[in-house]
Amino acid sequence: MSLTINIRSLINRVIFSEIRCNKRFYSDQSDEPGEDEQKPIDPTKDRTKIIPVETSIRYLQSKAYKQTYGENPVWFLYRRNHLGGFAPKKTRRTCVRNGIISTGNPCPICRDEYLVLDPRNTKLLEQFISEYTGQILDAFKTGLCQKKHKELLVAIERAWDQGFLTYDVPFREYDYTLYNKNAI
Repeated sequence: MSLTINIRSLINRVIFSEIRCNKRFYSDQSDEPGEDEQKPIDPTKDRTKIIPVETSIRYLQSKAYKQTYGENPVWFLYRRNHLGGFAPKKTRRTCVRNGIISTGNPCPICRDEYLVLDPRNTKLLEQFISEYTGQILDAFKTGLCQKKHKELLVAIERAWDQGFLTYDVPFREYDYTLYNKNAI
């Protein structure tokens, strides 16, 4: 009796699973004829439009920026969403995939399309440099995705090289007795 019930339930599972799962999961071909046409993209999530650096610099001086961020850095009010009690050390790889924001909580640079990382945009870059040590803040503290953090590192290094940002060279103390001929 139990053997027939088990066989019957097994047959039902196989038959009904084939009915429910009639889609191909890993195929490049489309099932529907109109799938090649692009779906309308939500304009708040579209990141294909390229914003010039000059527009970004003007945005940092605008009333809209002051109303949104106040006097705080852009990363100050950002809070990462994560599972568990402790945040993972590494942030997500990227917030934008195929020109569209793919996450529900994008990082501070990805969420605002007018924040452009460029060596000339010094007011934005200075927000990611510690005012006490002069070092670049970690992605764990700022909440930037890994892609934007790498872009930030490149932009700050270029700004230092091109002279847009200044930095302090560490003071070296030398033992001059090693170089003085008369001291021996």
